[in-house]
Amino acid sequence: TVGNDGRIFVPKVGAITVGGVRFGDLHDVIAREVSRQYRNFDLEVTVSRLHGITVYVTGFAARPGSYTVGSLSTLVNAVLAAGGPSSGGSFRSIQLRRGGQLVSDFDLYDLLLRGDKSGDAVLQNGDVIYVAPAGEQVAVIGSVNREGIYELAPGEKLTDALLYSGGVNTVADNRRLMVFNGMV
Repeated sequence: TVGNDGRIFVPKVGAITVGGVRFGDLHDVIAREVSRQYRNFDLEVTVSRLHGITVYVTGFAARPGSYTVGSLSTLVNAVLAAGGPSSGGSFRSIQLRRGGQLVSDFDLYDLLLRGDKSGDAVLQNGDVIYVAPAGEQVAVIGSVNREGIYELAPGEKLTDALLYSGGVNTVADNRRLMVFNGMV
């Protein structure tokens, strides 16, 4: 059991500080301390119960509000608990604020279109997640692999939207592209 001071006690080893350690690193931290007293041991680390933390999802979320999530939860977990961005919300700018300071500005496209979760951040009690309003959008239809409406980040071009759509499919004539500007 992790005490209020962030430490666990292992008999014949002593107190080991685990507070603030990522779960993925926990095994190595404990093994390093245990190896000072024991050799050729097997170590299994599990989490039996997590305490909850309260975070606030605001802005253009589908269901903004206060959420209690597990202490190992990340920004993405909280945004999904809130139903994701609303129809007017940005997938490209989801901001994590802690103590009034910007900690992270996560681009959900990194996860959804590239499978990259590296920019996701572990939450702390009292964090505020702000889903910004959607930026410029473009509809990609026709002979592409994934038709849809895509939000372009500042500085992105039409070719980026084509990449988001998975590119042209095998029946497309990639020498021809029609662009319609809905502006009147």
